[in-house]
Amino acid sequence: MRGPGEWWRRKSMPQKVETYTRWSFHFLALSEVVAIGLSSYGRVGPRLATALFLMVLAHAVVGVATASRALDWICGRRAQPVRQLWLLGAVTAVLAVLAIALVEHGPGGDDVDAAALGVFVGMQGFGVGVLTLGVRRTRVVALVGGFAAGAGLVSFAVGTPWRGALVTACVLLGVGAFIAFTAVLSVWLLNLVFALDEAKETRARLAVAEERLRFGRDLHDVMGRNLAVIALKSELAVQLARRGRPEAVEQMIEAQRIAQESQREVRDVVRGYREVALEVELAGARGVLAAAGISAKITGGTTGLPSEVQSALGWVVREATTNVLRHGDAKKVAVTVLMSEGRVVLTVENDGVTEGTGSPAATGAPAGTGGSGLAGLRERLLAVGGTLEAGTAGKGLFRLMAEVPLPAAGAETAREVAP
Repeated sequence: MRGPGEWWRRKSMPQKVETYTRWSFHFLALSEVVAIGLSSYGRVGPRLATALFLMVLAHAVVGVATASRALDWICGRRAQPVRQLWLLGAVTAVLAVLAIALVEHGPGGDDVDAAALGVFVGMQGFGVGVLTLGVRRTRVVALVGGFAAGAGLVSFAVGTPWRGALVTACVLLGVGAFIAFTAVLSVWLLNLVFALDEAKETRARLAVAEERLRFGRDLHDVMGRNLAVIALKSELAVQLARRGRPEAVEQMIEAQRIAQESQREVRDVVRGYREVALEVELAGARGVLAAAGISAKITGGTTGLPSEVQSALGWVVREATTNVLRHGDAKKVAVTVLMSEGRVVLTVENDGVTEGTGSPAATGAPAGTGGSGLAGLRERLLAVGGTLEAGTAGKGLFRLMAEVPLPAAGAETAREVAP
């Protein structure tokens, strides 16, 4: 059964920031209703307080819907919500005029004036903040200044003295500028997180493409010249054979030798491509996990390990790291390399495993089913006499443990350098 926090943990970092930003504006609308609408009941009579509350509630509902559409536009999911923006602007203006009219022409009393002015300034401040989400950054200053100037003119038009109208405009300018700045900062942060996530994916794709180009370049360097020589030798052998010359056999023998040499060189290239160093993989795992916001603790040394053992364990680290990032929601990963008594044990342990979801550190397959990643690791370890164990190690923990026996010389060296 899924826990209450699993919905949040399953989200990526950009999705979490987007959800946080979206609900921040929803909470701002709720604050408008509570701080402005409900507070009116303690100042004025129930009928007038209910009218003010309904005004604020209607404005908040329209504001939340517009903010949601504007955030979808920012994330590239829909077109700019022009109609919703105009609707919110019109609702804000109409309700603000009604509120300021209550100050001058409604029931007398300082409490009534304070409540109506609060509604007047609060609705416009929140409205400006939401409108800021849906307009281009170059129009933010004009939007804030226009609402402040309009508020002053409307206040003066309904009978407020010019000094009071000027104070109202200045107050709204400050409130609107603050909320607009908060909205712009939230949008900037959201765009930054999405850009960083896209850059991270691009960097990974470029790394894969670069490695493919390197491999292709190495194969071209090895095979290009040899294939050209083989073709030339074969053509010469054909010409000599047609003339009945015995040198044709020598040319074919030479072509055969070059072909066998090419096979050996290709195997060397592939072997170099497939071999990995454990120390390099550990350093790479630490960097990749840190970039993903996962705390990585790596202990133990690799000095004295034979190259074939390092290669096999390096693949374990690479596979485990890849699948920690791909599956689950790990926050901590611990990698330990322990050498003792003629063997080396590599342990990778991570949290973030939920019941029924399987192993983030394995292949995403349910625990015990043995995905293709685990099967491949077992084959590599079997080639050096090693074993692999994978399974849960407590609530929310998964442990991947590889054990490889050391050759006699390697074991002696490992004992000398082991901490």
